[in-house]
Order: sequence, then C-alpha cells, then structure tokens
Amino acid sequence: MSEWERVFLRNVVLPPHCQRRRTRRPGSTAFRCVLKYLEGAALTQGAEYQLRLSLFDATYHHFFGRTWRSSRRAARAAPPRPARAAFNETVYFHTSLNHPGIAAVVEVVATAGKGDGGSRHLSCGFGLIPLFGSGSEATDPAAEDRALKLYHGTPRALLHPRFQDPMEKNKYLMVMEKSHLQYALKTHQPLETIFHLLPENLLVSGLQTIPGLLPAHGDASDCLQKPRLMKPVTCYLERLSVRLYPSLEEFEEELLDLLNSDRLLQANAAPDGDGVAVRERRLHVGVHNGLRFVQVPQVAVLVPEAEVVRAGCPGVPSSGARGAGQALVLRSRIHLSEMVPHPAFGVCFQLEYVFCTSGRAGGKALPGSAHGETADIRSVRWAIWSPVLGAGEAEVVLPLRGGACRGPCQTLVYQTPTSGRSSRQGKHVESGTVQFYVSTDSEEHLVTAAEILRKDKDESEKPPTPSLSPQAPLRMAASPRGPGLSASQLSVPARSRGQSPARRGRGSWQEGGITHLEADLGLPDPEPRAGDQLRALPFTPLQVPIAAVGLQAGSSRTLLSRASLARLHAAGFPEILDHNQVPVEISEPVDPASFSLRLEEADPLQGNEIILQFLAFGRDAQDGVEGTWPRTIFLTFQFYRFPPVTTPRLQLVSTDAGLAAVPAQLLIRVNKDGTLGTGPPGLQLKYMVDPAFLRPGEQHWFVRYLAEHSLQIDVWDGDSLLLVGSAAVKLEPLLRQGRAAVRTHHELEVATTEYEPDVTVMGREALRHGALRPLGVRVAVRGRLHLCLANVGHPCEETPGQPPSRSRVVPAPDGAGSIPAGSWISLKAAVGGRVSRARRLAEVDGELAAALCVRRPEARLAPPAVPGEATAARRRKLRRMALVRQQEDAGGGRTPQLSGWQEQRARHLRDLQIIDAYRERVKGESISRMLSQAITATHTVHAVLGTAEFFEFALKNPYGVQHTVTIEVDHPELSVILDPREWRHFKELTKSVTPVEEEMFHLHDDLRPQVYLRPKETVHIPFKYQTFSADPAVVVAQGPAGLGAGTDAATRSLGKSRAGQTKHIQVSFQVSGGKPIAILRVKVEPQPHVVDQTFRFYHPELTFLKKTIRLPPWHTLPGAPVGMPGGEPEMFVRCSDPDIICETKNMGPGEPQDIFLKVAGGPSPQIKKFFVAIYTDAWLAAPVQIWQFYLHSLQRLDVSCTAGQLSRLSLLLRGTPAPRRVQAFTSHPQELEVDPDGAFLLPANGIQDLYLGVRPRRAGSRFIYLNLVDVESHQLVSSWLLCLSCRQPLISKAFEISLPAGGGRGCNKRITYTNPYPSPRLYFLYTNRPDLLQFKEDSFEVAGGEVYTIGLRFAPSQGAGEEEILIHINDHEDKNEETFCVKVVYQ
Repeated sequence: MSEWERVFLRNVVLPPHCQRRRTRRPGSTAFRCVLKYLEGAALTQGAEYQLRLSLFDATYHHFFGRTWRSSRRAARAAPPRPARAAFNETVYFHTSLNHPGIAAVVEVVATAGKGDGGSRHLSCGFGLIPLFGSGSEATDPAAEDRALKLYHGTPRALLHPRFQDPMEKNKYLMVMEKSHLQYALKTHQPLETIFHLLPENLLVSGLQTIPGLLPAHGDASDCLQKPRLMKPVTCYLERLSVRLYPSLEEFEEELLDLLNSDRLLQANAAPDGDGVAVRERRLHVGVHNGLRFVQVPQVAVLVPEAEVVRAGCPGVPSSGARGAGQALVLRSRIHLSEMVPHPAFGVCFQLEYVFCTSGRAGGKALPGSAHGETADIRSVRWAIWSPVLGAGEAEVVLPLRGGACRGPCQTLVYQTPTSGRSSRQGKHVESGTVQFYVSTDSEEHLVTAAEILRKDKDESEKPPTPSLSPQAPLRMAASPRGPGLSASQLSVPARSRGQSPARRGRGSWQEGGITHLEADLGLPDPEPRAGDQLRALPFTPLQVPIAAVGLQAGSSRTLLSRASLARLHAAGFPEILDHNQVPVEISEPVDPASFSLRLEEADPLQGNEIILQFLAFGRDAQDGVEGTWPRTIFLTFQFYRFPPVTTPRLQLVSTDAGLAAVPAQLLIRVNKDGTLGTGPPGLQLKYMVDPAFLRPGEQHWFVRYLAEHSLQIDVWDGDSLLLVGSAAVKLEPLLRQGRAAVRTHHELEVATTEYEPDVTVMGREALRHGALRPLGVRVAVRGRLHLCLANVGHPCEETPGQPPSRSRVVPAPDGAGSIPAGSWISLKAAVGGRVSRARRLAEVDGELAAALCVRRPEARLAPPAVPGEATAARRRKLRRMALVRQQEDAGGGRTPQLSGWQEQRARHLRDLQIIDAYRERVKGESISRMLSQAITATHTVHAVLGTAEFFEFALKNPYGVQHTVTIEVDHPELSVILDPREWRHFKELTKSVTPVEEEMFHLHDDLRPQVYLRPKETVHIPFKYQTFSADPAVVVAQGPAGLGAGTDAATRSLGKSRAGQTKHIQVSFQVSGGKPIAILRVKVEPQPHVVDQTFRFYHPELTFLKKTIRLPPWHTLPGAPVGMPGGEPEMFVRCSDPDIICETKNMGPGEPQDIFLKVAGGPSPQIKKFFVAIYTDAWLAAPVQIWQFYLHSLQRLDVSCTAGQLSRLSLLLRGTPAPRRVQAFTSHPQELEVDPDGAFLLPANGIQDLYLGVRPRRAGSRFIYLNLVDVESHQLVSSWLLCLSCRQPLISKAFEISLPAGGGRGCNKRITYTNPYPSPRLYFLYTNRPDLLQFKEDSFEVAGGEVYTIGLRFAPSQGAGEEEILIHINDHEDKNEETFCVKVVYQ
C-alpha cells in the first residue's frame, strides 16, 4: 500500500446532510480549539480518559466529518482540588456550514479493564461547543478559557427524535454536577492558507502530518499554528493515451449494451428502437494529497486513436501494427503546477463518458440531433500515480481501477472485467492502462543529497521508477497543441507556458550534472543505459576524514611521586571493603597476557560489585593558557548496558598547607543549594552486576566486555557547561581472576579534540592508511583525572544463569488439553496432572461484579463524605416518597414491605437474570478467545539495538488437504527471512540443525509472504527481529548508586526491563478466506546496549553537518573475527535515526574505509543524539561496535579578524518567559572578552546586548564556543559558535635567538621601536605565546619620532625545538601598528 493510499483511507470523512449541501454558502471559517483539562468529582483517581471530538448538525440530527481522538491521560487528584486529567491538545478544522445548529460534540471516554486483560471504552459524558452564534457568525472569541458543561450518557442521545435544541430546554439531559471541560475556541486565520490541502470538516491535530506542509519550525511541534507550505514543482504530462480491456471497441460496445438495458429496466419498457450513444470521452487530471484535490482537476477530451491517425495530427503517440487505433489519446499536454515532492502527493486520473439517448444510429450519435437528447455522465475508470522523489523523466504506465473500491473522486465507477477474462489477459491490465510521458522544470526543484543517495541505493536493487526529476530538460520548439474541447462547453484552464520540454529518448532521463559531490557515495548503476548515460568518475570526498581511533586508554601512568600519592589517599576517601568487610588494598593491574576466561567462569564469587571512585582532578603541566581552569566539574559516562550517567557538580578544592605539594585538587560534592557537602571527599558510584539479574548466558559477555572495552569519561565545566575534555580507562583491571576483590589506581589524561573548519583535501597523502591525526583535528591535554577502579566479589544464592538453549525453534501449540478456560484456575497436582477449580463469574469478570454491586446498594463501599445542600435535599425527598408509598400500600390492604426471605429470594432472582444475560452476551467472545488461545504460541525476544534475534516457528498444517498459508506480521521490525542465503547464515551463527529449503516462499500482490503446505506437513518458518531505533524507555532505566540524595552505600542492580517497555507483536498464519491456523505472539523486551565510542560535534544550527570518519583497521575492533579468510572484510553501517544519511563505501583492497554522515541540525541549543552500528557481515547479524554521536546545535556568528588585533561586535540576547540571572562563558577567555563579564539579570521577554571583543592569537580558521548559562539553576540558556577567519598581520621585522632547553632561569632581551608619527602616541603590547614571552611593561608612551626600548623575558622550555613568537604593537584604539616575529631555537 502506497503512502497516498494510507493517508486517503485513514482520513475519509462523512458528508454533511443533503439539505446542508444544497444550501452551502461560499467561504469557510477556520477554527482552533484547545482542549485543556477535564476536572470534576466524577473522575476516578488513576483512571485513563480520552476526549473525542465530532461535528454535529442539531437541525437534522446528523453527525458529519470524522471523529478526532485525543491521547489517553490519567486523572490525578491533588487535594483540595478534585481529580483532573490534563490534555492540552489543539484541534484545527474549517467548515462552510455557518449555521447556529452546527456544533462540536465532545465525548469523554473512560478506559475500563476486563477480566481477560483487555480494555473496554465506556462513555462517561458529553458536551456541545457551539461554533456559530445566532447571526451565523463565529462564536465570540473574547473569552480565552471557557468551562464546558457535561451531560450524563453518550452523545448518541442527540440522535433521539425527542432531542430539543437548545439543550438547556431538553428535559431528558442531566448535567454532571461539579464536572467540566476547560477549553478555548477561536478562529484561526493562518489556516486559510492551507484550505487547498485540508478538506472541509476534517478535524486534525497540530501534531499530525499534513501532506504539503513543512514540519514545525524550531522547538514548536504544532505545524498548523503557523503553517508553512512546501515548494511546488511544475510537471508536464505529454503523449497521454488510455487503453481499455480487451479493446476499445469491445469495451464500449459492452458498456452501451449494459446502459441501454439499465435504461429500459428503470423505465419498465420494452425495446423501443432507441439506443445509447457515446457523445464524449473526458479525462479529469488533478493533484491529490491524500486528503483532497489541491486544485480543481483539469478536464480534457480524449479521442480514439484511429480518428487522429486519419486526421494526420502530429505529436500523438502511435501504436504498433497490433492493436492499432484501439486507444484514446490526448492531443495536448497537461500542465500541473501544484505538484509537491511529497510521498502522499499523487496525480489522479478519472475517465468519464458522456452518453446520450438518440434514435437508430448504429451506436453513434446523430450529428445535429442535440434537440431532445438526454445526457448522462458515468465514471468508467480511475488511476493514481505517486511519483518517487529523485528519479528522472520517462514513460509511465499505470493500471486503471474500477468497481466497488473507494476513490478520490467520490463517485461510483464502472465494474472491472470478470475473473474469467482476467485470467487470460493478465490481472495487471484487466481494467486497462493509462500511459504518458512526464517531465519537470529543473529550476523549480533541486534534489537534496538525501534524495540522491536514496536514488543511487534504489537503482542498485531495482529498475528506475519514473518520477519528478531535477535534471534540466533540453528546450526545443514547442509541441503543437491539439484542438480545443468539443461542444460540451468544457474548458481547460490555461496554465501551460509557451514552450514545452522536448521529448527525450528512453535512456536520457538520468542526464544532468553532478549536484552534490561529497554526498554521492552510492554505488553506480549496475545496468547503465545506452550511449548518453554518464558514468561516475572516482573522486575524493571534500570532507577530510577524522580518525575514529578514540582516546588512548592505555595512558594511565602515574606522574605523582609516592609521597604525593600518600598525601592524596590520606585525604579521607571512603574505604572499599570486600564481602568479609576487609579493606581492599591497591594493587598493580594484572598483565593482559595472563587473563583466563575459564578462571573467571569458575570463580565461586559470581556477584560483581563494580566501584568507580573519582578522587581528584589536576591541571596538566603542558596545558598552556588556552582556557581558564574550571571551579566545578561534572562527569558523564556509560558503563556496560547501564543507562548513561551524569554526576552531580563537584567542586575542585585545593588541599591545605600540609598537602600543598599535591598538584591535584580534591573533588567535593556540591549540594543543590550551592554549599559543599559535609561527607568524605570524592565521588563513589557502585554497580551491582549479579548473574541472578542478568539474562541467561550474559555473564560470559560481561566478562568479555571487561576484558576488551574501555570506559570513556567526559569532563564538563560545572559553571560554563563547556566540555573540558575526555578520558578513557581500560576495564581489564576489574577482572578479579579468582581473587576476592581487586582495586587499582589510575591517573588519566583528559584531552580535548578540536575539529577545525573543513579544509579541502590537497592530495591522497591526507587519506593515507593509518593516519591518526588527519588535517583539521587538534588534540590538547587539559588535565589529569585520578580515580580508583574496584571489583568486589560476592557469593550468589542463586545459580548463575546458564547459556540459552541451542534450539531456536518455537514449537507450534498443541491443541489437546491446552485451552485455558477463562473462569478456571490451573493448579499443579502432586501427580503431575492438571487440576482446575471452578470460580464464580463475579470473581472472574470485574464488569459483572460491578453490575451486581449496582443491584445491592448496601454492598457498595463509598468513602464517607460530608453531605452537601443538594444531597441533603435529595435525601429528604426520598424519605417523603418512601412514606407516601407505605401509606398507599397500607390503604390498599397490602403488606407495607416483604419479609426477609422473600426480599432475598427476589434479589437472587434478579442476580441470576443478570448473570444469564451476561453469559449469553460474552459466550461468543469467550469461545472465540479460547479457540484463538489454543492455536497461539508465545516467544520472548531480548532485543538489543542493531542485533538481529533469529528464531524459527514450526508451522503445521492441521488439515487433510493442502493449503497456501499467508503470513501477516503487524510490526515492521519483525520480518520473515525470505533469502535462503540469509537463512543459512543465521543458522550457522546459532548452530541450528533444522533444514533450509530453497525458494520456500513467494510474495503475494501486497508483498505478504506465502508458503505452500501439504496435508499434515510441518515446516520451519525463519523470523528475524532487528531494531535500529533507540528506545527512550531503555535510556531511563536504572542507574548506579551514589547519585541520589541518600547515602553512597546503597546499591542498584541491572534489573530486567519493565513492563512498560515490553512490546507485543502478533504473527498470523492464515489460509484462504482469512482463517488462521496458527498465531505467534512475540514478546519483545528491549535491553540497553553497549556504547563503544562517543563523538561530540558542535555545528551551526539549522544546517547540515557533513563528516567523514575514518574506520580503524578491522582487526583492532573488539569482537572482530580472527583469521577471516580473504583479507579485510567489507564493513557496513546502520544509523538509529532514519532521517540521517549514514553510508560507507569500500574503496578497494588495502584501502581504508570511511563513514559518511549527513545530519540535519536543529535549533540552538538543541542536542541531537543518535547511534551508528558497524557490521562486518552483509546480513547485519550483530554489530562489532556501536558508536554514540552527539550533535550540539549552536547559533552561528562569522567573524573576520586579524591576529593580535581586537575586533568588537555584539550579540542580541532575548529573554525567556521568566527573568533569569545569567552569565556568559567562553571556551577561550584569553581571546574572547565579554561585557558584562559577570552575572547579570536578563529580563523576561526582554532584549539586551552582549558585547564581544575578539583578539585571536594565531591565524587561520577556528571555532570559539560561547555559552549563556543560568547561574542559579545551571541551565544552558543560549549557545553560540563563533567561526573565526583570522588573517596573519604584516610582519615588519624578524629576529632569531637561541636558548637552552630543559629548564633554567630563562633569558632577558630588548628590542627597539621608533614612533613614526610626529605626535606622542600610546602603544600596547600583545603576544601569541604568553606562556613563553612576558613583557616588562604591557604598554608604553613614546614621543613623536623617538625610539623606545621594549624589555622581553623568555621563559624556559622543557624540550628542544623551534617556536615562532609574534609581538603585536597596537595603538590606543587597539589597531595593529607593527608585528615583530621572534624565532626562538631551544637547544
């Protein structure tokens, strides 16, 4: 089913009453209705409610349009306020029925549980929202919020003949006391711009996708609040012809006979000699977006091909010798200017015949006999063509449709031929075909890189599909237009231009230049067309690849002395104790060569308590003055399959005088109020990995994870929210190897990676294999992080989970004795048999129990409440009514009340009647449910991102005759493996022993697989479940201990997935007639996945990020197969976000492989997170690595400046709805100054300027980050990316000196400067290396023409080499006057 059909069938509306359609006025009114919340005493705490909105005509008691349903919301009570269910959903619609009787009906529906685990919708009440006032004008929108009265019952009561309008006068409706719906209704003029896309009386939400509209801009998710139209594309349809089955002559002859018989039957007359003749053949052509026609369809007249050939008209497609003259052709072209490149847009064709009744004419209309004729119009066939974006110009052949199927023209269509005929001629053309040639205007539509990649990928798998194309057609002389329409006075809108694209040959639709070099990474077309097909040349991408080798996890050497380490560990960090409460001593990591997997599996202490203890953070000695040292930090990382962790803010505290020699600063937790924590220093997190909580066989994979993977830790500035750097530590020291506990100390380098602006590749040398530092990447070590890793073993009471069963076969359910009755409980008997105990129906079904409780008021348990005034009055009336009835019974000689046993007997009889009625009502449903359970099997799948879960289902034909079984799956992530090669591959991986059958399946017309089964035959159906979407429910799973407000001693384990994350998929195996013979229910429990590497990119907002990442050699990836024959395998990638282009291409043997990414960035400060899975097998069975990507979208600001010179600019800050106390932070404070430089108040919804001063220290292109942070809540308000394009100043003098390397006292030098001006001037001195050069005075004043001596002091260097130091001399306006270059040689 195409996207157009899905949208069309999902949005069919019910037309208004026929009387309304006759008196409909021109023009339509647009409305915007916001349903805010439902509140009242009638709501039940915790129950789920749903709102349904429909349009209703009170005058004719008629519902029309289409019912809109909201999402389900639970009611929450916050005393003293009554229960409330908040919806806050917006509904848009427009209608031309401006009459006071037109209203919107809101129905409140509650979801009630049933005994079988299902749910039932119960109508709780309804209300009417008037749309028009008494003067047929829209309701006054002055009131922002309104409270809607609700009535008991269901809105179906409005159809009752005794219903009166207005509702206030209706005595049959009862108001729900103390309950109302809060809403807002007003007209919405912006919706008028999309009336051509949205049909009348269709209620839609702002979250729904309307074909032809762009997504919502920015953070807004409502695309209808300010709708934005997609850019249309002009396309032309030429050489259009229609062929009917079996031939035009036979088709029209049969049609005329049937119409004449129908005419005589309706008139109840005998054959009178008159006949029905074809007067005209029309074709309606229009663009339909699945909801409605975008514009009124164009009408053209078709003529038989034989008449055109006899007339000798040029420009008309001619048939071959066979079947010549048996087509209807169009002698002009169709010009469609409203087409939009959207999958739900389609071009609709409707073939229409105009008939007339005339005298004997041999089936032809008599010329000049219009007088007395009765014209009749009939729809004969229709077709829909949905273009595929990005393909070129070509011939299109579409099958025509007819018969009883819903079409966009809303008319009855002539039936299709019988099955007997179609079996001879072929089902594809049984109703006829429409054929045309399509072309587009290239200047009005540019194909994006995503469309090019999709086109290249699709062309490698299937023949090209004609569609809208970006290629420019060659312009030649205009094709002659055919004659106008005939005497029926139809007019074609004059939309065509003076010229038309020339007709091309059948291979030229792929012509065109190279649109996007770096994005075109797809494989070339394996079957190129003739002569004029352009072949792609090998080229190098414009993006320089960055290395994906990650951080060097082995660089954890300790630079502190033993004395410094002793002082550091004496600061009072928490002790780490083993399971015997004995402190664990720090030990050296075990040699990797001594690792033994068997020793880990044989360890009696199978419980692993992983402890991460962050101790201190110190500045690296090599870190210059690139950035200020943070005052507070926080860490982010992810361990194993646990959710990502963001630690609390930790303050860097210098030690006291006794520990002054320690170069690292201790980490102290910061409370929420900003004060320092009173607990011990450091941050300790614990992970409890117990085999009792792991999946069967997962203990083995956890040990492999510790042995092969590293933990990547990101360090963030807690005040500026800027990334300080990242560190990595190998997890192999956590392997205990039979010991009770291990503990190791690590000192990690925290390095930052700067991706400079993209530069052009200067040659293949930049892409050489094994390059670890490609162009445009700069790595600097910022500091050192001290942490302890510990693993404490614990005994487990439960036995470790055994590896899962080798069998991947799901057996079919055995129908004998496996039907669970709904009102029986199965018990395990001592002899192994099955024992069932009967229960009352009221105990099984809650609905029946509620009905019985209604009949017994004394049995209802209601909470005591203070009787109100209305309640007290009602009770008094009831008491008076009871006294009156007693007096009437006494006066009539009857007993005032029944005896006790008679009353009990009457109550039992009523209960039995209720039970009997209930049993009769649910009998059919219960029998059907039990029969369905008898053929249902259940299989549980533990799904991990990117990993394919393979299993087979044993399907048996229970009948004694052969059947063709159709397999229906209701979820796209579960599929049947149709390729025997893929089936064989998964069986080899899972060691399955079931046979593989070649060509086992064949696809039905709707692409559903079918399999043929002999009588009583059993076959194995292979299934594969694989998901590439990152489930957000997995991310918010349980985390480590130590992050809450409580004590750090609490532990938390890796629990199983919760019920809310579980997904249920049903597979139905059906024979002919839709009868199921087996049902498979697959229970999917998502599991968190392991992240092997993390990338962070900062990019301007609302632009595309294009990056090429160099894949490391395949043998260096953890989990890669060893000894794979044939050299390096080809790698494949898949992305978790379908909107991201992620491609890789094999450049040949021995060449490295790159991953190309193209990501659309969002508005600032949005962060997009996605995953990329890397595979080494073509069937994508299991990824060898999973990479995590973060794309930070920042506001871009381009700055052109000169090195050493101050450039001033300003930023406009816009306030949020609430006032905030903010402060601006920058990643390079020595090069970027901000004013104000401290915290300041940003007023609510106000505007304020932030002044910047940029003084770069080195020339070239680079990035500087600027964050505006709320200093009270530590939230990021705004973020900017300053793209510097810095020029090198003109160097007037150059010097060279030699200095000793390896320390020392440094060196003092002097240089002279002459003031070239006749007046005194003030000058300022700056340098690009303040860590190596210091001035005696930062400024000086010199008289005109005088000479001044500048004193310089060069700092010592630790290593030998050369450095070029620039000295900038600026004037009083900070403009560069002169620049000196000093070349320092350290020997």
